[in-house]
Amino acid sequence: MVLPPTDQQTPTAALLQAPDAQALEMAIGDMHVLLEQHGYVVAVYPTGISPAHERRLYSVRSVLESDRIALVKVDLPPLGVAVLVRQLRQLSICDFSPGVVASAARLLTHYIHAGALLHSVTKFDRVPVDLRTHAKSWVPGSQFAVVAGPEPQLVRVGPKVDPPTGPEFTTHLMTAKGQSQSEWVKETLAPAWKVQSIHESALPSESPAWWGTGKLVEFAAYLPDISVLYQLVASVRRENCHWCRMELIGDRCGFCSSPLPAAENRMHSAGVLSHGALAPPQS
Repeated sequence: MVLPPTDQQTPTAALLQAPDAQALEMAIGDMHVLLEQHGYVVAVYPTGISPAHERRLYSVRSVLESDRIALVKVDLPPLGVAVLVRQLRQLSICDFSPGVVASAARLLTHYIHAGALLHSVTKFDRVPVDLRTHAKSWVPGSQFAVVAGPEPQLVRVGPKVDPPTGPEFTTHLMTAKGQSQSEWVKETLAPAWKVQSIHESALPSESPAWWGTGKLVEFAAYLPDISVLYQLVASVRRENCHWCRMELIGDRCGFCSSPLPAAENRMHSAGVLSHGALAPPQS
């Protein structure tokens, strides 16, 4: 799913089709066009993608023999992936190199609080669910608030139960409704998380399978301001990959996935947000 741009400068994203929707030759041709137009491609995809689709991505890169294609797998629910991709689109117009943009994906996932309101957890296996909770999901009217990341949480929604712990910094909230009419996310979770604004989106097609039910409201709290995203990424020490020489932040190259040698694996800044402000750089 591609979220609309936040402004006129934010570019859109290209969808890389699954093998059953596009022949390999067409996929190779589309990727070649993207490289010719933009120079580099950062392909972000979730851990829940089908093995055939993931093999397709690697096949296309292999056939083109290109070191300008980054394949970045992220462990986020579908709406969280869409939010992350839009943040990377925002960063792509800044003065960061392609390598920094690609490796920033791993950093930004820690600042996306992605979850869902579920009416059943009987088929949900992304976050540990005990037998008692499974039993409660059979009770008519039961609802569960689940946060998949950055820290897994699961609580049964009720008048005397606190919502899951949210971000300690200023965010916007993206919501996407499935076959649920509940307003709990807007009326209870959003005020508890002190979000500045709520935005609605269509439910990603992969969401029912990811969450184990179509009766849900998916949500993702995220940093909307490009200046904050820029400061967050810029605060992290940059290195050059010892293998492909691409610039990177963090401990792994976004293009070749090579880890940094242990002696180089360090940061200038903690890169932590608190109540809307960046932590001061550490010496």
